[in-house]
Amino acid sequence: MHTIITIGREFGSGGREIGEKIAKHYGIACYDKELIAKTAQKSGFAQEMIQQQDERPTNSFLYNLVMDTYSFGYNASSFVDMPISQKVFLAQFDAIKELAEEGPAVFIGRCADTALAERSDVINLFIHADEDFRIKQIMNRYPDIDTESKARDFINKKDKQRQSYYNYYSIKKWGQAESYDMCINTALLGIDKTAEFIISCIDTYEKLEG
Repeated sequence: MHTIITIGREFGSGGREIGEKIAKHYGIACYDKELIAKTAQKSGFAQEMIQQQDERPTNSFLYNLVMDTYSFGYNASSFVDMPISQKVFLAQFDAIKELAEEGPAVFIGRCADTALAERSDVINLFIHADEDFRIKQIMNRYPDIDTESKARDFINKKDKQRQSYYNYYSIKKWGQAESYDMCINTALLGIDKTAEFIISCIDTYEKLEG
């Protein structure tokens, strides 16, 4: 296994579970919430602060400034003046890039595809699913969400949050096919079979790449 996998996902689609299954199959690391601890370790920021900002859309209008800073490098003075959301964003991006240097891994969300855009050994996936499938998943996962209406509202809230975060920090659009190498509806095969299908695609890709 030589390939890095990034997974964007709709809430309740099973993207995290699929990522974990792929990582387990290949015996590689899977970074989802684990990335918070890694970012804290590498940046010195408190885990609680990173978690508060994790995949949350910013209300700042300083996008161009931040992305220019990231693209051309940033010094201590410019970093100090940044809003906390941008500091966490940069720290998380740096952590993703450093972890990718350590070898193949699966990265869940957090604009990992954008952080690793300059690498040629990355496959970017987007996992989505029909609404009924996602509602069932969420109601099974969260006992307090005991009606389809509550589940639907929760799904919409989380998707809007992820979409806003991704669209803010990436030049691509969240959930649109052209932003990824492969988009898959887990409702078609179920989570386990979808993971198996993706693994077969990765194996084929690696054989073709030699």
